[in-house]
Amino acid sequence: MIDAIASLSAFDKAASLFRTEGAAPVQRASLPAAAPQAVPGADFGDLMAQLASGLRTSLSTGEAVAISGIQGKASTQQVVEAVMQAEQSLQTAIAVRDKVVAAYLELSRMAI
Repeated sequence: MIDAIASLSAFDKAASLFRTEGAAPVQRASLPAAAPQAVPGADFGDLMAQLASGLRTSLSTGEAVAISGIQGKASTQQVVEAVMQAEQSLQTAIAVRDKVVAAYLELSRMAI
């Protein structure tokens, strides 16, 4: 199930749909200094890639620990902690997705 989140090609495809040949590249905006994982010169795409990578890792870990629990190799506490961490990561990703979609819809309603 988690293997389906193997790449970020959907982000690349979506970006290429809106890019034209003569369009200038978008300037990279730097993240605020207060952000805990802010890297100088990082852009929104890099941030989304980090989020997706962390989500994939968390879900894979939760799934692996759950399987280990079924096999009797992990304690119930370890299984519950890993599954709850994966659930929290998934809820965060869903919230971010909802905000990105809402922002896109708002931009699409703007007059040119």
